[in-house]
Amino acid sequence: MTLILLVDDEPLISDSLSYSLRREGFDVVAVTEGGQALKAVQEQKPDLVVLDVMLPDMSGLEVCRRLRTNNPIPVIMLTARGEEVDRVLGLEVGADDYLAKPFSFRELLARIRATLRRVELDRTAPQTQPIVLWDLTLDPTARRIIKGDQELQLSAREFDLLSILMRNAGRALSREELLAQVWGEDWIGDPRTLDVHVRWLRLKIEEDPASPQYIQTVRGYGYRFAGPEELS
Repeated sequence: MTLILLVDDEPLISDSLSYSLRREGFDVVAVTEGGQALKAVQEQKPDLVVLDVMLPDMSGLEVCRRLRTNNPIPVIMLTARGEEVDRVLGLEVGADDYLAKPFSFRELLARIRATLRRVELDRTAPQTQPIVLWDLTLDPTARRIIKGDQELQLSAREFDLLSILMRNAGRALSREELLAQVWGEDWIGDPRTLDVHVRWLRLKIEEDPASPQYIQTVRGYGYRFAGPEELS
């Protein structure tokens, strides 16, 4: 059974969501603090985290940031404020999706299912031979990326995005195409998450992220990975 970790310190919301999710066939572990959430992820190994921004001991943004240092678990963030800065910060720390309170349970359920479908597609996707472009080697079977002789630490989304770009080296890919291939055609989150992930990738693979050699912006359209002839 799919296990969801629910992190919210408001009893009415936590109890209501836990009840409704269980009725939909999910197993639910509910905690009220960020520290409890980090511990539960290690011990319970949930399939997805629904994480409130406002927690008594630490911000949900900080919890998400810590999870992203060593864990690819998908995270859907909740907030009572719904301000633009909160959405941007949520994406910056690695949230997969973002939902502002008040929201309907059906909307949350749709986003949970869409996120879980995308994760399952990742697990069952066919594996291929490593891709080598200049000093970058991407191994889809081991899900490793090597730059020179150093292995880079990428999140699951960063790896998927880099994989799509490198497989299509030299070709411009539209924002819509990248979002559909990496996040799924039924993904309904903030499209700016693509730009955030591109920025993270540039920080990790580029010698000068401000003047990228590998991942290039195609203004008004999307992104492209430099072709072999450009890199050589």
